[in-house]
Order: sequence, then structure tokens, then C-alpha cells
Amino acid sequence: MEWIERFNNVINYIEENITQQIDYEEIAKIACCSSYHFQRMFTYMAGIPLSEYIRKRKMSLAAVDLQSGDERVIDVAGKYGYNSPTAFNRAFQSIHGISPSAVKNGNVYVKSFPRLSFKLVVKGVEELNYRIETKEAFRIIGVSAPLSKELEKNFSVVPQMWQDCIENGTLEKLSQMVSASPAGLLGISVCNDEEQWKYFIAIATSQENPEFEEYTVPATTWAIFPGTGTNQSVQELERRIYTEWLPASGYEYGNAPDIEVYINPDPKNTVFEVWVPVKKKS
Repeated sequence: MEWIERFNNVINYIEENITQQIDYEEIAKIACCSSYHFQRMFTYMAGIPLSEYIRKRKMSLAAVDLQSGDERVIDVAGKYGYNSPTAFNRAFQSIHGISPSAVKNGNVYVKSFPRLSFKLVVKGVEELNYRIETKEAFRIIGVSAPLSKELEKNFSVVPQMWQDCIENGTLEKLSQMVSASPAGLLGISVCNDEEQWKYFIAIATSQENPEFEEYTVPATTWAIFPGTGTNQSVQELERRIYTEWLPASGYEYGNAPDIEVYINPDPKNTVFEVWVPVKKKS
């Protein structure tokens, strides 16, 4: 399938440029989607964030270079983009559990992380309910935080945002102002290639409130998936959307934010919808 070829082309690009700074925007072009969407799908498909995969490949190859005995530690560090020997030592030890100099001295174990290869695997899966809805642009208000272009760095940002909004009363204020669809508390990832990446905790409403930031979600077509369970259930549903539904759906990502709609935000009994922007494949 086309998406498998794109993923393998990205892996080829990474291997060909492994000693350079990997350009995430170039990766997005190869994958024919935004950097954000590719990183999300990569994480769900590979079981590891893109940045971590690249780091492990660099350190795996660095160990091979050090085992040869022909290169100094500082030269190997520079080869894989580490200008600071301290930073290289830290990264190397985080992967192998030993220092680069210990590998160079020999008679120690290191870890090998082979390059990835994506293949189509057909298997029986549970049904996945969804609907397609085309919606005009709508206004949201809420609070936001900037996101890093490396998805892995945001893993602690979003949960902390939700916790802060619970503790300072922001969620309660917002929930009382919902007056438009989608009805519920919204977690919105605005991560296209034209704007600063942001995560919003917000609501759809026509009401004004200078306390909160405004944003207009553009008109688009959405694939909407309902779910219930815990907050972990949201992650599992998203994994299935990106690895099972989207590649074989006849759709591809649209140029709009990803939205999680929390109809009942109770973390132990969550009722939610995942809204994925889509467009028909040309």
C-alpha cells in the first residue's frame, strides 16, 4: 500500500542522513502529511517516538564505530551530531548503560537497534465505529500552551495542563460556557506547518470572555470515533484509528487540528469522541 511505501521511504531518508540533523519537515514531505501527523502515526505503528528511534539508531551505530577501535570518542560524538562530549556520553549511557570509553576498551556488551521496516500485516480486529461529518468553521475559547516540534517532548506538557486546569478552576468555568458543537471539553492539537504548534483546552461557544484565548477551527471534513472508558482508552482508540482505520480508509489527513471531545471527562468513566480531519485520497 502507498502509506507503507512512504514510511519505508522515510526510514531510508533517516539512514542516509543518520550522521546529520534529521529534518522533520523533509520527513513530512516524504510522508505526504504534516510533521505532527507523521510523528503520531509513527509512534503508534513503531511503538516508539520518532525522536527516540533516531537517537537509538545513532547510538547503535556509534557503538559499532567505537568497537572498531579506530576512532576517538570525541570524533564519534561529532560524527553523530554531538558537539559536546558530555551530551554524547549522557545519550550513549541512556541507551547502552555504559560509557563510550568502556566500549572502546572492549569486552563489554552493547545494544543493537536495527533499522525499521514496515510491512502490511492482515489480521482480524474488532469493529471500529465512526461517522463522517463535514462542518463549517467554529470558534473556540480556552487556554493554550506551546508544543515542541518533537512530539516526544510534549508527553508531560498536556497531562500537566489538564491537571492545572482542574486545580485552578478553569475546567469548571469553561464547562459552564459550552454553547456550540462539538459539545464538551475539547483537547485540541493545532499542529500544522503554518502556525506555532499549540495545545488548547477549550470549548466551542459563541460567548465572549476576555479571560480566555480565542481560536477558529477551520471548516473541514471529520472522521469521528466514539469511545468510553478511562483516559487510557482514548490513547488506545487513537492507536487503532492511525494503525488500522486510516491506512485502509480511502482517506488521508486533512489540514486541520486533531480534537478530543470529552463529553464526560471523569477519568475513571470517560465518554469521549476523537475527531480526525480527513480528505478523500486523490
